[in-house]
Amino acid sequence: MGIYHSVRAVAGATGDGPIDWTAVAEAAKESTDPGDLALSAAETEGYTTDVRDARDRVRAVSGLDFDLPETVEIQNRHHWIDANVATFERVMAPIEQQAEYIPGVARAVNTGSMAFALSFLGNNVLGQYDPLLLADNDDHALYFVRPNIQRVAGQLGVDGDRFRRWIAFHEVTHAAEFGAAPWLSDHMEETMEETIEKLSSGELDRSSLGELDTTMTAVEGYAELLMDRAFDDEYDDLRRKVNERRQGRGPVATLVRRFLGLGMKRQQYERGKAFFETVADARGVAAAGRVWESPETLPTDEEIETPRLWVERVLD
Repeated sequence: MGIYHSVRAVAGATGDGPIDWTAVAEAAKESTDPGDLALSAAETEGYTTDVRDARDRVRAVSGLDFDLPETVEIQNRHHWIDANVATFERVMAPIEQQAEYIPGVARAVNTGSMAFALSFLGNNVLGQYDPLLLADNDDHALYFVRPNIQRVAGQLGVDGDRFRRWIAFHEVTHAAEFGAAPWLSDHMEETMEETIEKLSSGELDRSSLGELDTTMTAVEGYAELLMDRAFDDEYDDLRRKVNERRQGRGPVATLVRRFLGLGMKRQQYERGKAFFETVADARGVAAAGRVWESPETLPTDEEIETPRLWVERVLD
């Protein structure tokens, strides 16, 4: 829908900076069907029950002390875009501040690229734990993009309520990590700011990028471990069908996901899961959770590849 209006919004990008963020949000939403958000009372209660049950199960399995964020929203795709355009703007701000005057054509290209990225993600994200990095407050949020959850459940041919519950459990595992490790948001923000600051001055800081990648590998891998141990139903069929769907994507979708770094995220899942499964099998899930005690207990890249090194350094 609205391709013409989307292009018009990008072409009309204004301001002095490299990106017109108002036009980004407008263009992304014009090219994205918001989807249906007419929830029945039973479905609303289903989301509430799934999130609450996930919290209780993850607490019991992990031994972590955490609570859910105050903001838990069931969104359509436009709501998700609005929530995330602010994050994109915060992350890009240091680079924009370093940029000199940008001609209108370049501004339109930058604006269009960001709008395309948000539109693509808005059409594909199922759920999101948002630590609101680089925001002015300490609020976190939990989002569920209902139209995408329903569409993908239908494409996979699985029960919608069961699929929704699986997504809820996955996102709540991230709430467990950030809730149990209040320092984690600051640690990620500092690493991001250092990376972006050097990037904005033309320097590629591979050390900071590597540290950020290693932290995200731990975040995604631990979430996978808890999903395996906490979800209260067999879900091998769900994971298999999701993987088959991912492998069956066309070349354009594959290229876009690679451009957005989503292939790297899958690698983080797999590497991190292997690390935490090894630790949990050897010392238990509670021992694996000690990774969230401090920045110093995070695994290094070498330790992720050889979990025994982390066990010897932190647990022994």
